[in-house]
Amino acid sequence: MAPTFEHLREADLDDDDYNEDEIDVSDLRERFEVQLEHGYDTFVVIDGLPKVTEDQKPKLVKFLLRKLNTVGTTREDLIYMPMGEDGKSLSFAFVEYSSAAEAAAATRQLDMVPLDKKHTLRVNKMTDIERYGREGRIDETYQPPKIDEFTQKEHLKWWLKDPSGRGRDQFVLFRGDNVGVFWNNEKDQPEGVVERPHWTETFVQWSPKGTYLTSVHAQGVQLWGGQSWSRQARFAHPYVNMVAFSPGEKYMVTWSNRPISIPDEGHPALSIDDDGKNYVIWEITTGTPLRSFANLDLAKPEEGRPPPKLQWPAFKWSADDKYVARLNPGQSISVYELPRMNLLDKTTVKIDGVVDFDWAPATVQRDGVKEYEQLICFWTPEIGSNPAKVGLMSIPSKEIVRSLNLFSVSDAKLHWQSEAAYLCVKVDRHSKSKKSQATTLEIFRVKEKGVPVEVVDTIKDTVINFAWEPRGARFAIISTTEPVGPTAVAPKTAVSFFCPEKTKGTTTGNFKHLRTLDKKNSNAIYWAPRGRFVVIATVHNQQSSDLDFFDLDFEGEKPESDKDLTANLQLMNTADHYGVTDVEWDPSGRFVATWASVWKHTMENGYHIYDFRGEALREEPVDKFKQFSWRPRPATLLTKEEQKQIRKNLREYSRTFDQEDADRGASADLAVVEARRHLLNEWYEWRENMEAELAEERERAGLPKDPHTHLLEAKTKTLQVADQEQVVEEIVEDVLEETEEVVVG
Repeated sequence: MAPTFEHLREADLDDDDYNEDEIDVSDLRERFEVQLEHGYDTFVVIDGLPKVTEDQKPKLVKFLLRKLNTVGTTREDLIYMPMGEDGKSLSFAFVEYSSAAEAAAATRQLDMVPLDKKHTLRVNKMTDIERYGREGRIDETYQPPKIDEFTQKEHLKWWLKDPSGRGRDQFVLFRGDNVGVFWNNEKDQPEGVVERPHWTETFVQWSPKGTYLTSVHAQGVQLWGGQSWSRQARFAHPYVNMVAFSPGEKYMVTWSNRPISIPDEGHPALSIDDDGKNYVIWEITTGTPLRSFANLDLAKPEEGRPPPKLQWPAFKWSADDKYVARLNPGQSISVYELPRMNLLDKTTVKIDGVVDFDWAPATVQRDGVKEYEQLICFWTPEIGSNPAKVGLMSIPSKEIVRSLNLFSVSDAKLHWQSEAAYLCVKVDRHSKSKKSQATTLEIFRVKEKGVPVEVVDTIKDTVINFAWEPRGARFAIISTTEPVGPTAVAPKTAVSFFCPEKTKGTTTGNFKHLRTLDKKNSNAIYWAPRGRFVVIATVHNQQSSDLDFFDLDFEGEKPESDKDLTANLQLMNTADHYGVTDVEWDPSGRFVATWASVWKHTMENGYHIYDFRGEALREEPVDKFKQFSWRPRPATLLTKEEQKQIRKNLREYSRTFDQEDADRGASADLAVVEARRHLLNEWYEWRENMEAELAEERERAGLPKDPHTHLLEAKTKTLQVADQEQVVEEIVEDVLEETEEVVVG
């Protein structure tokens, strides 16, 4: 422990020989006085220890060191365990680490860790305890905790039971300064749920299961939910720019391009350790920060390697929320265990030259593997004479379960199928002269024994977009022969569909080309969330804005050339939405929303809604329209067998739904008729009232009750006079002579 001024004074100065007022010790005070923020930042306080005697203490210290040295370096002589008057320890100890970073790691990774079956460690930094004491947050006298009365909370998934009984979905609209949530009513005006001005300062975002609506502010992030749309949680990250959730909504990461600055008076959630950091990982249920990170230094790429790019999301989650990983470009992948946020096995996964990685989106049961695992894939470029490589790694064992060497690689993209049954690596290869480029698709069959790789190399052009069918084994690609990159005019593209061959067994057949549509301008692929239907679109382009709606399981006659393939492709409809910037399916796969956002251009902003067949249901131009987003739904609670049974009896359910639709249409027509009848009755009632008032006024004026009486009398007299003076004229014709003359020509 560093000496304080008081220690030096007691050791070196004698009050009998020196007058304290005459001694100038300012230089000593400045040199040796300890600032708590700097002097004690290597110390932690360990609570929750068992009470032991002086003879038992060395054994406990050695046992405790096993835990303490997992996060840093300390020794027996750096552990001080006070003893009580009864000869037993006081259940806590002071521990000094070799650095402040190790002490901070101890508070993160050892807090709430079991020491044995009866004792759990609580670890706090010494500086925090001192600071809270100075600020008066710690009361010297024990006060029993106040337990609030139980209050019933709102059901956060209330919207799944649509009050109308029609299973409608919700969506959020951000228009001008207003944010509103609405029920989708197909062709009719959407039904408002809630609308608030200035609900967010930048954008809104749903959580992955639709439980929360996220609003973003200069002070941080807020989550809203429940039927009253009350605030469920807040996360104070100043000047936050981006937000990303874990798949299970347990955790969230926030990022700001401005490093965090902790003021002298402290921060409501963050500590001095978070100062200068850009990323914060939070636990959503408690609202507490788990760990913070600074931006990586991307300014100095190593020689011979492509310059790294700032990626979002920078932290990627495993499918079950147990791990989160971060790429250290060109060097390694850091995998952290949640919720402790400790580095898996205390080391990063060293991968020389690594460019990108991605977790499998689902927990996969591989053939012959019984242990728990999550899969992670990565790729490295060609470095010197070493080929490019794609690897498939098992976590937590860090075992490489499959690797593939690649040559003449310009770039690669990793595409997981939604159920992690397949991984497609889209490899852009260059010729020897590097003047031309083509694409091959390397498909890993993850669930099959040995993870075989199938190569689709029939593509002679550059693939600019690839998308798997959700819950299926089919995919679509968009390719072009023109140079890739931003251009003033949209490049000519081709859309191709691939599907497996039919097989007699349960395994999936080889992938075969189904159909190619040439001379298109399409650049985006949007599959329905349950597969089968897909929209091929042209977005972010002012010259073209086509929307093509396809069905890959068309129930009509199948072409002879496709008899052995697992698809029957049919173009259902073509639409056009000028200036479209975004396309999104609703979670049920029944409707598609397209919109033109003012964030990207200011021409004809607004949104359209189509059904899955491409029929336009609503077109609503909206001034200053910014954002549209469907509310996601959580995964179904039905088992696979129950889902199969429903699909088997779908026709019976369809009759019920068709009848409900017909009744709703009939009731809508009846409502129109009733409304018109009501208006007609109002007209009759108004006319009767007006006639009564007019009769009263005529009576007061001495006029006959019927205003048309004198007109009828005058008309009758005129007709009588006309009858009396009627003149009859007769015309008589007589023939006096007839002469016939023949003319000869």
